[in-house]
Amino acid sequence: MNNDTQPWYRHRWPWLLMAGPMAVLIAGFVTTWISFAGADALVVDDYYKKGRAINQDLRRDRAAATLRLSASMRYDAATGTLAGRLQGTKTATAVTVQLIHPTVPAKDIRRTVTPDASGEFSLPLPLLDRARWQVQLEDVGGQWRLHGDWHWPEQKNIDIQPAA
Repeated sequence: MNNDTQPWYRHRWPWLLMAGPMAVLIAGFVTTWISFAGADALVVDDYYKKGRAINQDLRRDRAAATLRLSASMRYDAATGTLAGRLQGTKTATAVTVQLIHPTVPAKDIRRTVTPDASGEFSLPLPLLDRARWQVQLEDVGGQWRLHGDWHWPEQKNIDIQPAA
């Protein structure tokens, strides 16, 4: 008979049996860290207020339809310029143009421009990410709103009609 007098930590089997649960613990900590470090930006904490604001937005959409407003824009990535034209029975003195990124709020762009007498405007923009952007135009007074989707760079032009 061979008496093994070594302590338990000198044997390989206890360490091999503890390796599995230890790997699961480490994977759990890493998963928890990833879930908290990369929080989902799409979740809104004041969803009730956002839901109530939908009715106000619908009134602004109907006002844009009443004014027969429409917008057409083109983004030139080489010059970094978004050129557009606002058409309708009444054009505003100042228009807020918003490009809303689908997942990263830090990449949203909001600029105010003043169209000329024919409704044309131009504004400089940084190079945009390849994404499905939400485009929104509204007057500074908040009376009307135009909005639509824009798949950059597949779509070079953006044509926005009022929501029916």
